[in-house]
Amino acid sequence: MKVIFLDHDGVICLSLNWGSRSKKPDYRDKTTPLDNRMDNFDEKAVKVLNKIIEETGAEIVISSDWKLHGTLEEMQEMFRTRGIKAPIDYTPRLQDLDGDLSALCNWKGWLAQARSTEIQEWLKRHPEVTHWVAVDDLDMGLKPKMRGDADWGLNNFVLTPRSNEGIKQSGVQQKIVKYLL
Repeated sequence: MKVIFLDHDGVICLSLNWGSRSKKPDYRDKTTPLDNRMDNFDEKAVKVLNKIIEETGAEIVISSDWKLHGTLEEMQEMFRTRGIKAPIDYTPRLQDLDGDLSALCNWKGWLAQARSTEIQEWLKRHPEVTHWVAVDDLDMGLKPKMRGDADWGLNNFVLTPRSNEGIKQSGVQQKIVKYLL
């Protein structure tokens, strides 16, 4: 199995799309379909993602904090209505994992480290994965030890640091495909 751990904001939901959910009258109403509550995806970014999926046969696992806003079934339907292969799963939430992870909350890069930990836990639970890549605008690349801290981060990681380009950014598609083939 090949997997893309996908963030939304800064990857397929770009800076011009951010905040559109707050303009939607029912975005906090859980009875409103998720597709009508969440931000829009960039059409060109969706085309790039679809091309990657078609070329590699990869599945999508949501690592984005959007997983906190709806069920997997709602997210699957939202992806289908936006023309994207439905995700197969969410990464686990950090607070649901065993162990003392409280130190993460005291570090300014805690969100990137938390998301990295969630991805690593998902991979432990799914030994059938042969190829994978995480795509995010948070830098989750492998970090060297600093001041006695433990190593953390991901080897198979592609950063999309420009919020107006995301997955469309030059060279990003090729980097993602390289991890999946």
